Amino acid sequence: MSNTNIERVLYVEDEPDIQAVAKVALEAVGGFEVQIYNSGSDAMDNIDQIKAFNPDVILLDVMMPGIDGPSTLTALRKEDHFSATPVIFMTAKVQPHEVANFKAMGALDVIPKPFDPMSLSENIKKIWMSHQNRSNV
Repeated sequence: MSNTNIERVLYVEDEPDIQAVAKVALEAVGGFEVQIYNSGSDAMDNIDQIKAFNPDVILLDVMMPGIDGPSTLTALRKEDHFSATPVIFMTAKVQPHEVANFKAMGALDVIPKPFDPMSLSENIKKIWMSHQNRSNV
């Protein structure tokens, strides 16, 4: 499974406290390089920087002011560079029908909030590997 390496994670999240916890968890525990944006509009305003960063996976908060996570995903998918980049939503909205809707939008899966910082990186890796396994079948 050498094609399952995640090195760079883009995280779009509007809550500074959650950003800080996730950044430490992803970098210190997961060993990932992390780039964070405060909102969907912030991310889209910096699309060239995100392209240069070239994330392996994108984490999107669902509920953000202005451009929410699903709308950010739609905007990112219009960019050729991100048409196939794996996306995982992070949200407290985890009812089965909500998760199904997020997956129908193109998300690989949903990580529930609040999340466990110590297992966040492992959760991302598991979702990523599951996606890789499905892609290689």
